[in-house]
Amino acid sequence: MSLEGHGTDATSSEIKTTLSYTADASKLHVEGMSKSYPDIEEDVTGNLGSSGLVLSGGLLGFVFSRNLATLSTGVLFGGALLALSTFSLKIWRQGKSSLPFILGQAALSAALLWKNFQSYSLTKKVFPTGFYAAISAAMLCFYSYVLISGGNPPPKKLKSSPSFAS
Repeated sequence: MSLEGHGTDATSSEIKTTLSYTADASKLHVEGMSKSYPDIEEDVTGNLGSSGLVLSGGLLGFVFSRNLATLSTGVLFGGALLALSTFSLKIWRQGKSSLPFILGQAALSAALLWKNFQSYSLTKKVFPTGFYAAISAAMLCFYSYVLISGGNPPPKKLKSSPSFAS
């Protein structure tokens, strides 16, 4: 009976390793250690979701309250976050750094967090100000993580294999 096998155990934010193991513990072999970075598609999905939430919240808030401040805040912050995440993806696909766009999104999330936290402190209403403050705090933490981990590296170019004439 043989206890030989191969296994991979890592998440997208950890160092990925491949382990080969046998019944003898002295023959442990570790292959291909490489650090992975945050995935830009995950960034954009989160960015589009949060910016869409802010934008649609501003529009719905205006429909129910007829308050222009709600509409302008939702459209300005949500639209700006949406534009920055779209430009970030476009620039990243060209192989350039999207750091300025990430910093812009972090700044807008911090401003939105500050505004909604102040409103929540005054009104103690969990929805919508407390909810938006929590979403903004989560996105600010996410942008901080992206910046601390080194940002989003440019996409890897596929190398064409050399063809040999026979």
